[in-house]
Amino acid sequence: MTIKPGQTYRAANPLDEGRRIFIEAYQPGAEDAYVVDANTGKRFRRIRVSQLHTKPVTRTGQPRRSGYVLEANGSNR
Repeated sequence: MTIKPGQTYRAANPLDEGRRIFIEAYQPGAEDAYVVDANTGKRFRRIRVSQLHTKPVTRTGQPRRSGYVLEANGSNR
């Protein structure tokens, strides 16, 4: 999976009501990416790359319930 600054992800958990994050900084090969709230640009924090997914379903076809899923529209902060 290619993670790069400018990508937007949405929360996979339905209880998170579509929370979105925006990748501010990421070094290829690093275990963490630095993100902010996609709507406000605030709440700068670090998140594990293992929590970022390209597809909204698991390998078995089940909907994801944790982590964040890449939005197709890219960066719309």
